[in-house]
Amino acid sequence: MNDMTSKIFSGPVTFLKSAPKLEFLPDPVVPEIAFAGRSNVGKSSLINALVNRKDMARASNTPGRTQELNFFDVGTPPLFRIVDMPGYGYAKAPLKTVQQWRYLINDYLRGRTVLKRVFLLIDSRHGIKEVDHEIMKMLDTAAISYRIVLTKTDKIKASDREAVEADTLAKLRKHVAAFPALSVTSAEKKGGIEDLRDAVLEAVAS
Repeated sequence: MNDMTSKIFSGPVTFLKSAPKLEFLPDPVVPEIAFAGRSNVGKSSLINALVNRKDMARASNTPGRTQELNFFDVGTPPLFRIVDMPGYGYAKAPLKTVQQWRYLINDYLRGRTVLKRVFLLIDSRHGIKEVDHEIMKMLDTAAISYRIVLTKTDKIKASDREAVEADTLAKLRKHVAAFPALSVTSAEKKGGIEDLRDAVLEAVAS
């Protein structure tokens, strides 16, 4: 990671707004990078590590509680925006609520011209689940470029991590919109965070 990358992610990062529906989206004036993943995948922790903050993106003790698209400006004036998307795969949410979240995510992904890439988080302890495949198929259909990010790699043995990396890469090849490389991270140990920052800036510039 070069000095410019470090400066960007250590500089101003501010919460802009939450959007529970499409009409509340901010004006599409700068590139957007979205983070998506199952509930409890460690998304808030990873975003906080990415921007070198402790509690910018707030983790919830209740899976699926984040029901809105949350937008954060990176830089002043903003160079790009980070979009924290609602977690999916929640079991306790009412069916109607789950459908509303799915519609919001789907409509945002399909209609957002400034969306450069989705970073799709996968818990390295569990690998790609069926619900992840559903999201990947949705991204393929919408022709939205996405990159898989393995999280919590400090929680598994090195041999298990290598196995899940190989398995994930093999599954990626079956998805047309998937970026052909992985990001391997640990928010707690800061593993892979510098490489992830480089991947985000590469996507912004694409």
